[in-house]
Amino acid sequence: MRKNEQLTEQKYIRMRKRKAFRESLLYYFFCIFPICRNKITICTFEGKGGFCCNPRYIVEELRRRNNAYHFVWLVNDPSKQFPDYVTPVKNTLWNRAYHLSTSKVWIDNYRKPYGTRKRKGQYYLQTWHGALSFKTLGLWRGEGFSKMAYLVSRNDSEMTDYVICDSEWGRQVYPKGLVYNGEYLKFGSARCDIMVNFRVRQRDNIRELYHLPKETKIVMFAPTFRETGQKGQRGVFVENNTLDFLRMVENLSRRFSGEWYLFLRLHPQLASEMEKYPLEGLEGRTIDVSQADDMCEILAGVDVLITDYSSAAMDAGFANIPVFLYTDDIEKYIEDRGGLFWTFPEKGPEPIVSNKAVTPDIKAILPYPLARNNDELESNILNFDSEKYTKMTHEFAQAIGLLNDGKASKRAADHVERWLR
Repeated sequence: MRKNEQLTEQKYIRMRKRKAFRESLLYYFFCIFPICRNKITICTFEGKGGFCCNPRYIVEELRRRNNAYHFVWLVNDPSKQFPDYVTPVKNTLWNRAYHLSTSKVWIDNYRKPYGTRKRKGQYYLQTWHGALSFKTLGLWRGEGFSKMAYLVSRNDSEMTDYVICDSEWGRQVYPKGLVYNGEYLKFGSARCDIMVNFRVRQRDNIRELYHLPKETKIVMFAPTFRETGQKGQRGVFVENNTLDFLRMVENLSRRFSGEWYLFLRLHPQLASEMEKYPLEGLEGRTIDVSQADDMCEILAGVDVLITDYSSAAMDAGFANIPVFLYTDDIEKYIEDRGGLFWTFPEKGPEPIVSNKAVTPDIKAILPYPLARNNDELESNILNFDSEKYTKMTHEFAQAIGLLNDGKASKRAADHVERWLR
């Protein structure tokens, strides 16, 4: 890092520290109010998420057991849809400080803002949002992990009582990834319960929701969230997409038969860029599901997933949904991200394997066919072997010590209720 860049970063960090100190004063002020023993405050994706991800399914299980719990959900857009037993509250500093300060339990899948303070007697359960991932995070990113990001992560981790994970792989990756050296709860991913327990139901529900015939088959294209940062400012970027969607859909029909619809799951900030995607020939068979809050609810009802580096691949794969990886920019992505948690082959049909530098004690082979261009994707689809895929998925789960039995929400709810008592 150049000297001028270092000075700019130091100036930015000082500014953020001053702001965090000012905001922390509100938390101390709201300590005059008692902690409500049945109040649970939840947030997802720094407020950008709605009723979704792991916290959603834990809350649903808690509500099923006891309707006396008071659920407050901090959200940037309170117009998002929530069940009537959840109170959505705009995620402002005053609202956040008041509700967090007066709640017995916090549940989050991301980081709390710098300056957040927890009181004695409160409990913070961190579920994280990508249990098994391709993308490096935290200190694994090396120079790509800024000093400011480290401070935010450390502040959040110091308040965290427990982190939920779903595998031995997670236990080994999270200490550096989350800058967290506390205790872990191997409960499984609550968001995956719907794919373990309700795949058949969700298949019908999704087709009814989007007015599709019951026999319709669905492929979801869900590229990973991509981010660039300059001088502490965050932005979203996307490269020109080279995926031939029509060719992909035709190949899926050749291999698996049936009429196929394409679901596009883009980052909300990229949904306006939809016209840039080459969708000729798929008019009337393309549906944008980018604005749906809970991806797993939709993922549980699709037949195939196409992605690049999204952890959704793991969620879908363990539900025995065929997953095809399309990574036309892998070299640039690795450079921008600072590495990946798994070792991708430089070329050829070799599989993706565990990264010895990350998890030296785990030897795993990922079951997802990898393509860098449309020809390779076509070959992977047409030559897809369902029995081999199922066998490899099972072996992969065993190699990483995965717990994925559809009971993660119940385990998490049991744990939260013990704290509430």
